[in-house]
Amino acid sequence: MVFGHSDAYGGETAPLALKILVAGGFGVGKTTLVGAVSEIRPLRTEELLSEAGRSVDDTGGVGRKATTTVAMDFGRITVRSGLSLYLFGTPGQDRFWFLWDELAQGALGAVVMADTRRLADCFPAVDYFEHRNIPFVVAVNCFPGARTYEAEDVSHALDLAGGTPVVLCDARDRASGKEVLTSLVEYASRLHTARLLNSVC
Repeated sequence: MVFGHSDAYGGETAPLALKILVAGGFGVGKTTLVGAVSEIRPLRTEELLSEAGRSVDDTGGVGRKATTTVAMDFGRITVRSGLSLYLFGTPGQDRFWFLWDELAQGALGAVVMADTRRLADCFPAVDYFEHRNIPFVVAVNCFPGARTYEAEDVSHALDLAGGTPVVLCDARDRASGKEVLTSLVEYASRLHTARLLNSVC
């Protein structure tokens, strides 16, 4: 994570760049979210699903999905003047989780994408960030035709720690994705400030 700093001469704050992870289960919309919000052409490492992969990956509920991320997605968005977010989308399948530790280094926080039709698929990501004390928000991708649940119901179903935000979103919509990222930055900033105060007291 990179923090801005005051210029020794002018007293102005240097541009701030923050690293954000976008995680979650297979086919939940991670690549879509990164692509929708990125102001640059996103880097994608998608490959066609092979017959061998179909025997390993659970494609239930995402039968029309033809590709999968095998390393990471990368994008960038400027939230406001002087504040940019670098987005790293993680692969969703179990066999690629060894990449998560590398991607998580230096991250301010994470967005855990969730699909209420396959809610259990986001449990591993929730556990990962909880055990490493990495701030995260849960972004429920509201797929067309899927039953809509209140954020409070999703929070209860996932047994989230008090205060962990749950945001309903459309991963295809840039404004909706930006709201998710803004919620994460605000939440992570509050936690960071609270931890600093606790360390001083």
